[in-house]
Amino acid sequence: MKKNLGVIPSVYPMPVLIIAAYDENGTVQLMNAAWGMTCAMDKIALFIDDDHATTKAILYSKAFTVSIADRAHIEAADYAGIASGNKVPDKFAHTGCHAVKSACVNAPVIEEFPVVMECELAEVARTETLYAVVGKVKNVAAEEAVLDEKGKVDVTRLNALIFDQFRNGYYVTGEQAGRAWHAGAQLAKQ
Repeated sequence: MKKNLGVIPSVYPMPVLIIAAYDENGTVQLMNAAWGMTCAMDKIALFIDDDHATTKAILYSKAFTVSIADRAHIEAADYAGIASGNKVPDKFAHTGCHAVKSACVNAPVIEEFPVVMECELAEVARTETLYAVVGKVKNVAAEEAVLDEKGKVDVTRLNALIFDQFRNGYYVTGEQAGRAWHAGAQLAKQ
């Protein structure tokens, strides 16, 4: 029997995404955002507030990067969610991470995180109940250490962080439970 829990954020797993953009001074603004997802083959939507320093930097520069946080860099990833760029000058410097300018868009690539999507600002969606920044992915780059023999990202090597909103924890992905478009194939034949 299920127990009623009330209204709580209850989608699991949530990605741990590190969003980065240059502000008007050329400073790297970054944030940890769990509320983001692919919304087309070449687009990503970030459901973030418009008052974040990183959001303001995205609107200024018209570009941003989205990195997948990993276990090896959990401290920097968590700090990116704890500290506010509106209150901490040069918040990025406190992470100990390094950034280089993307060759594809006017945005910083954080070198420590193993996978990054380099995006141009495509749209800002604002309604009474929603604020979303949509990026058009111009390139995806990954460290060779997380690629398989065919050059694809191997999630068993990635150690990507996922966020648990139920108990405010970070977990790591990795074990394959089945194959997409195969696990339910027998049911489709019925």
